[in-house]
Amino acid sequence: MALTIRVLDLLRVLSIVSFLVLLQFLQKTDAQVLIPQVPTLMKCKFDKIYQLGDSLSDTGNFIRESLVGAFSPFAKLPYGENFFQNKSTGRCSDGLLMSISYVTLFNGYLKLSYYTALECGLPFLNPYKDQNGNFTHGANFAVAGATVLPGEIMAEKKISNSVTNSSLNVQLDWMSSHFKSTCSTECSEDLKKALFLVGEIGGNEFNYSLLQGKAMEELRAMVPEVVQTIVNAVKTIIGFGAVRIVIPGNFPIGCIPNLLTTFLTNNSTAYDDNHCLKDLNDLAILYNHHLQKAIQELKKGHPNITLVYGDYYNAYLWLLQNAANLGFDKNSLLKACCGIGEKYNYDKNRICGAPGLQICTDPSTYISWDGIHLTQQAYKWLARWLIDNMLPKLKCQA
Repeated sequence: MALTIRVLDLLRVLSIVSFLVLLQFLQKTDAQVLIPQVPTLMKCKFDKIYQLGDSLSDTGNFIRESLVGAFSPFAKLPYGENFFQNKSTGRCSDGLLMSISYVTLFNGYLKLSYYTALECGLPFLNPYKDQNGNFTHGANFAVAGATVLPGEIMAEKKISNSVTNSSLNVQLDWMSSHFKSTCSTECSEDLKKALFLVGEIGGNEFNYSLLQGKAMEELRAMVPEVVQTIVNAVKTIIGFGAVRIVIPGNFPIGCIPNLLTTFLTNNSTAYDDNHCLKDLNDLAILYNHHLQKAIQELKKGHPNITLVYGDYYNAYLWLLQNAANLGFDKNSLLKACCGIGEKYNYDKNRICGAPGLQICTDPSTYISWDGIHLTQQAYKWLARWLIDNMLPKLKCQA
């Protein structure tokens, strides 16, 4: 046993050394792009991660919670085609998601690959609905299609969500039940070394509204209510015993192929320098501003709790602006890899997974996987930027 442990330790050290050599090579040969530095994450010593959210984080709850999910495209290939054993797991991507990189890197094994968790014997973050899942190192409560606002409130606003009823409050109920069944007494002590990720969630309210023809004024008016619901959720999590919480904002939604296709216009002034729709990005900026302001207010009332904003917006812009230097196809930055369509390779009537639909030759050269969700390669680089940005704010002790 001791010999096995020493061999594993040696392999881990060699992995770290190999990665640092690769990083040095990348930084020397690619002067046009500032690659985030590899953070020293071992000092964080997180032993568990708990994830709430939507399809950006769901590792398999949606395909398990109902027949709608079980028969959805996410439950079969090509979703997950670049995952181990070439199988679909309910992740809305060709492979792994950002939360996997959080698990991998926060456990301190520094390597560019998404597969470090497997190589180092670390578990993935299992979906809560997986009855055979191992929840020793945390749990994932995120559900594809989930909203912050409960279904009844969405219905009052005449916004339809036919995907799932597992909104943020439902996920919190799952979390509460999970802690009651896994903590011997109070969870507070057990959760002191845990990291909580509240989202990304909140984007679907706006996605559904936009696609159902709601006016921009209605969406802007909804922002404070969505943000306040997230704030209430964070307070609930603090009540469970959480002391370090990441609350991500929204992506620049004006850069996403499905919305670019829906709101395609010949008016060149509608687009910014990245060829994204200004009005949609302005909505995301408004939402993110309200969320950041709310986090600052939360900090005042909870000075002993570490609350960190996850800047998904600027992470995505960094990826978009440096994509060519990171190995992405500069002619396909706003196109879906898995889809069909003239300008953005997206057609709502023939989405990824439809019979006979072609997939791009190399998903690792695309940012968008299916016109809505991102590729494994894009998630990898986003996680790298975000961890580099958030680490100093997490107040990990040396």
